[in-house]
Amino acid sequence: MCCQSSGQWKFPAQQPRKSLASRRRHTGFRPSTQLLILIAVLLALLQGRTVDAGAGDSLSGVRQSCSNEGEEVQLKNQPQIFTCFKCECQNGFVNCRDTCPPVNDCYILDKSNGTCCRRCKGCSFRGMSYESGSEWNDPEDPCKTYKCVATVVTETIQKCYSQCDNNQLQPPRPGECCPTCQGCKINGQTVAEGHEVDASIDDRCLVCQCRGTQLTCSKKTCPVLPCPMSKQIKRPDECCPRCPQNHSFLPVPGKCLFNKSVYPEKTQFMPDRCTNCTCLNGTSVCQRPTCPILECAPEFQEPDGCCPRCAVAEVRSECSLDGIVYQNNETWDMGPCRSCRCNGGTIRCAQMRCPAVKCRANEELKQPPGECCQRCVETAGTCTVFGDPHFRTFDGKFFSFQGSCKYLLASDCMGKTFHIRLTNEGRGTRRASWAKTVTLSLRNLKVNLGQRMRVKVNGTRVTLPYFVVAGGQNVTIERLANGGAVMLRSEMGLTLEWNGAGFLQVSVPAKFKKRLCGLCGNFNGSSRDDLTGKDGRSHGDDEVWHFANSWKVGGPKSCSRKREFLAATPTCDKRKSNFYCHPLSVPALFGECNERLNPENYKAACRMDVCECPSGDCHCDSFAAYAHECRRLGVQLPDWRSATNCPAGWRRNATLSSFKGNQFYGDPSFSRMKGRRQKNHQLRLQLQQEQQQRSKQGQKGRHKPGGHNQLDRQGHNGLDKDQLQKEFILKHVPSSFLYPRAPDRTPPPLH
Repeated sequence: MCCQSSGQWKFPAQQPRKSLASRRRHTGFRPSTQLLILIAVLLALLQGRTVDAGAGDSLSGVRQSCSNEGEEVQLKNQPQIFTCFKCECQNGFVNCRDTCPPVNDCYILDKSNGTCCRRCKGCSFRGMSYESGSEWNDPEDPCKTYKCVATVVTETIQKCYSQCDNNQLQPPRPGECCPTCQGCKINGQTVAEGHEVDASIDDRCLVCQCRGTQLTCSKKTCPVLPCPMSKQIKRPDECCPRCPQNHSFLPVPGKCLFNKSVYPEKTQFMPDRCTNCTCLNGTSVCQRPTCPILECAPEFQEPDGCCPRCAVAEVRSECSLDGIVYQNNETWDMGPCRSCRCNGGTIRCAQMRCPAVKCRANEELKQPPGECCQRCVETAGTCTVFGDPHFRTFDGKFFSFQGSCKYLLASDCMGKTFHIRLTNEGRGTRRASWAKTVTLSLRNLKVNLGQRMRVKVNGTRVTLPYFVVAGGQNVTIERLANGGAVMLRSEMGLTLEWNGAGFLQVSVPAKFKKRLCGLCGNFNGSSRDDLTGKDGRSHGDDEVWHFANSWKVGGPKSCSRKREFLAATPTCDKRKSNFYCHPLSVPALFGECNERLNPENYKAACRMDVCECPSGDCHCDSFAAYAHECRRLGVQLPDWRSATNCPAGWRRNATLSSFKGNQFYGDPSFSRMKGRRQKNHQLRLQLQQEQQQRSKQGQKGRHKPGGHNQLDRQGHNGLDKDQLQKEFILKHVPSSFLYPRAPDRTPPPLH
């Protein structure tokens, strides 16, 4: 088959349509007709994000495909609503995410903010406007703090706390209330720069922060919330309650909306016996005292008005925990996130606070060993080879190349730590080819992964599992639990998965970024330049042949075909490809993954593979590649192999009967048309042979007496009228008119 690349890999006419209905409140914005599809895409992707599209509008459209994996997709010349979204190409789809600030735990939403984002209604205080969540100090008294939460300003006096010795205590910084401790340590635990820690798990409002290698600890009161007490929730590991519900209220100029009541200007009210509030310019300004910091455990505390106090308790010089005795002021760790101290017989523990983290498309959230908080780490690069070779590079570029020689698949072109070679074979076909063997060279180690999952190490066949040390690094080779593939893992993070029949997946850690070369690309985060040849020249999508051939290694003996027919384009029966590739469009089989990974790339690959398939089950390669990538993305699929009769392992010689009658395949009527064409061809050959024989007999008859009269009586060449009619039809009328069939179709280019 001709080598082809996916410039965009999208087939709009064949994409399944998705109905996305959304009833929205009227805001005056109605999208034009050409924007309906894009709006529908955004609505489908944002899962709960509200986009107003007019009252009762019902939108439908298709998800847009894309080719430049990981790159941002610009939305140009669009209404203001689209400025709140950032779109990028991910897994073959244009995925958009909301860039608006979160409005969780906001009881009063602002509907008149003039932007496309929903916002929590802010506060007006002393002639200044503040967004909800803002916190500031009084310029004349830095210990007096204010916080705005949904039209309510809470005024409080923060209380300071210090655990360090006096010789390490530093005076407050200019404009700040509390002194600082030199060195960011609490209970013997080091606090990372810019991070916060709960100084006591018994009092989550006592918070310490590390800034400039200095630790500052203080306690503030919880802000007053505008929602009813019955609607508030409080999590065990948090200091303050929240208002979990969002509401939009009609604005009441000059009045304050608090709880379920409306208060006129300058009206005073008490939400509870410890809080005094006044309505000023539409904002409820409330004063609430901060409770003192207690050194005793909760079981030794008792109520005292608005705040608890420590009851009289025995002060001891040691603490006991799980049979271990700790002396007063002794500290110890309870894991990477918690450390404790013995304080007068009471155990006080500090808990690290982990900041909220949102990873990018090429990152995943992981828990590093020995660290408290999860963080985003770059995902490994993955290159996949499958079928009549289709390639997905480390950066997500798809292309097809059917050369039958040996090629450099991937190599550390900078560090020279490894290189992988791929050998293709034609298997008796003119245009198609499949991966035959994979060879990994890793320092002093050479591993050959062959057909039927045979493995050779440095030229000697080995049994699995196999362990070896290469260049001081451990390498393991084993069969996977399901027995369908061989997995090679190296200590440097390089892995190879090979099923012994043409499917290969190579994974490399992020440390190899911008260091690789070969058919799998350079792993630089952009798919645009993945078709870069060995000479450094970048090739277009129509130059895959030149790109791939530049990475050819080995001599002529490494090729299974003496002559390549790469310029030839295969002619496929559309109904045949529709029959074999239909399971990829069945929701019961792969539908769970269709929202995460664009299946069009694999459908196009399947349509190519059935054109020239020596085994009869080449379509199964595309199914397996798609399912494998779905599992890597965390999608659980049903037992598609049993459902489609595509068993794992070494390919077998399958026939149409192996799949005909299966409910998940398409219309098998193409096989009847094929049978008619074969029968017609056999009839033509038979009549041609009979014609040649009669022609010879006729030539002999001309030399016999009366031969000329015999020809006149029987017709030309001794044929009767019916035979003459059959011969004329077969000679002059194309067989396509005799037995109508679907026109030959060249599969569309993979772009």
